[in-house]
Amino acid sequence: MTVRTTPQRTNQTGLFGLLFVANTAMFAVYFGVGGPLVQSAVALADPVDKVANAGMVAGVSAIFATVFNPIGGALSDRTRSRFGRRNPWLLGGALAAFAALWLLGTASTVTLILISWSIAQAMMNLFQAALTAIVPDRVPRERRGIASAVAGVATSVAAVVGTQVAARYAGSLAGFLLLGGGVVASAVLLVLFSRDPRPGEYEIVVKERRSPLAVLADFLSALGHRDFMWVFLGRALMILSYFMVLMFQLFILQDHIRMPSGLTPVEGVAALTLINVIASVVATLIGGPLADKLQRYRLFVFVSSAISGLALLIPLVSPTWTGMAIFSAVSGVGFGTYMAVDTALATLVLPNPENAARDLGVLNIANAGPQMIAPFVAATIIELSGYPALFATAIVVAVAGALTVLRVKAVR
Repeated sequence: MTVRTTPQRTNQTGLFGLLFVANTAMFAVYFGVGGPLVQSAVALADPVDKVANAGMVAGVSAIFATVFNPIGGALSDRTRSRFGRRNPWLLGGALAAFAALWLLGTASTVTLILISWSIAQAMMNLFQAALTAIVPDRVPRERRGIASAVAGVATSVAAVVGTQVAARYAGSLAGFLLLGGGVVASAVLLVLFSRDPRPGEYEIVVKERRSPLAVLADFLSALGHRDFMWVFLGRALMILSYFMVLMFQLFILQDHIRMPSGLTPVEGVAALTLINVIASVVATLIGGPLADKLQRYRLFVFVSSAISGLALLIPLVSPTWTGMAIFSAVSGVGFGTYMAVDTALATLVLPNPENAARDLGVLNIANAGPQMIAPFVAATIIELSGYPALFATAIVVAVAGALTVLRVKAVR
């Protein structure tokens, strides 16, 4: 079954503002709670095995997030409520996530942290699925690029907001409540000040039933296209390398880096995130248009992904606060340029433009999958060989990702 909605053309500016607020609130939870706050809670609950436990919590909760996102999308698609299709899941998901975050803020054992953060991730993804669906529901095609840019800027702002809140309230319930309360407030604003289509205002198209295997085969068919497959593999390797280090920044600063006097590790994570975001945004604004002008997407992806990986040589050779700050800036330049240009490259190697949304959905697996396994891989490496081995492994993975783009033939 497919639901088609004619996007409403009124008050688009107001809707974009609401989408910005909601995306900022949502990603602030992911960056602030999923990073410093959860890791601080794990470290307090079990200081000896904090790395292994933090990896387990991050990995298992990511599975819940991945599973509940499509479930939330399917549920909201099928909702026939006089309050709209998306509104019940926006508000319900936000309130349930807030309750789970409240529980997480009081958790004192690794088991309870794991359970409460997994529930929070699941509920946040019910909210996220409904929020994401607002764009095709209510934004005309010719303005969806603006909607995408709004979400991108919100993600960068959220990284700073989330880590700053975490730095200010690490070890207390307040941080969890503030970040969770932001999501609830954004849901209330969306429900009150934007109009969700009601039954009768959208068209329901019933399609022929097909077996799950046939649907899956169709969904993954783009991977049979050689150039698309290499772009997919390169993205997966780059995301894996990036998140292997990003997810353990707090413990890197706690256990491996000598911090400046007066600066706590959690505050350090917030400072490094700010440096990384600024560098990434600047690089994105320059790299994307420059790649368009020169029409050399493959070259830009290769160079930027190599920079992102080789930046890890800095903390490997110089495990100091200054080294970490320089690494954050260089990594931000490399990764920001990579994400801006690699997405453009992916659109240029799509097997069939008529299936663009489906095939870009396949590419999203290369974003989500590595984020699920990165905590397990990184925690294992740290436990066995320490943080220098983590940096070295991430370098190898990133360079391998850079080399894959050289196999792409259809684009320069």
